[in-house]
Amino acid sequence: MASWSAFAADEPRLADGIRLLLQQYGSGFGYLATVRADGGPRVHPVCPLVTDGGLFCFVVDSPKRRDLERDGRYALHSFPPEESDDEAYVAGRAEPVTDPARVALVAEIGRAAPQVDWRLFEFSVDVAMLTRREHGAPFGGDAGRPAVQVWLDPVPGRHGVAGLPDQRPSRRGRHGFDTRRTAA
Repeated sequence: MASWSAFAADEPRLADGIRLLLQQYGSGFGYLATVRADGGPRVHPVCPLVTDGGLFCFVVDSPKRRDLERDGRYALHSFPPEESDDEAYVAGRAEPVTDPARVALVAEIGRAAPQVDWRLFEFSVDVAMLTRREHGAPFGGDAGRPAVQVWLDPVPGRHGVAGLPDQRPSRRGRHGFDTRRTAA
């Protein structure tokens, strides 16, 4: 799985569109899906932080933090904008950041309160998606068809979750999918 920085270098316009939706209300806001101990999904509101150095989230002692510590798989979805149904989605793995200097730098950027029992996680990117809908267009028919951009980590032979081989379809082009295509 790629770092946010590697993804943003490969697809800067897509990364910027996702960042804008995650940070549309100032600080980041979205929904984080994690995997419970019994394998079921759990969804939580979070405040992700996108920096030049990566995609991060400060997580207080909670079920979501225990989920990430046990099984780092995650999916992050933007909060819906008031004026449209545009959406952003990122999925991959969350890893705790243990380097004190890096934690301090991200905490300063994110204005994280030092007295709170939080841990910093960095989110790698395996899949990124941005969906844009024409503003004011009715749903249905060609006029309402959303424009969908998808990015998959282009590193060939990279293994997926739990060391299983990557089961995604074969890729075309520089980064797997034509990110300018519209949804069918």
